[in-house]
Amino acid sequence: MANIYKNAFYDPSTTDAVTLYTAPTNANAIIQNIQITNQGGSKTVTARVTDSSATTSYIVAHASISGPTICNIAKGPIILEESDSISLESTDTSAISATLALLEISREDQNG
Repeated sequence: MANIYKNAFYDPSTTDAVTLYTAPTNANAIIQNIQITNQGGSKTVTARVTDSSATTSYIVAHASISGPTICNIAKGPIILEESDSISLESTDTSAISATLALLEISREDQNG
């Protein structure tokens, strides 16, 4: 079993939802934080998890942010099972970005 720390980044070019990370079919993941950077203005950011086994999306975090500011919109760990994904969307594409920090837990040996 391998534990791999990863980052996923959000630099939107659309106000539609953008998938940042999808758990592999042989792994689970723990999202530690979703750090949003707003360089100015007011924006609303929404994070959704898509449960692949139910083919349903759920809002797991939502924030109205006035900038300039940096905040973590994940108020606790978010667990992704095999093939689940997490996406972000914002009401604006300028002066906003995000970093997702996660631990991916694979059922396969990293050495082969």
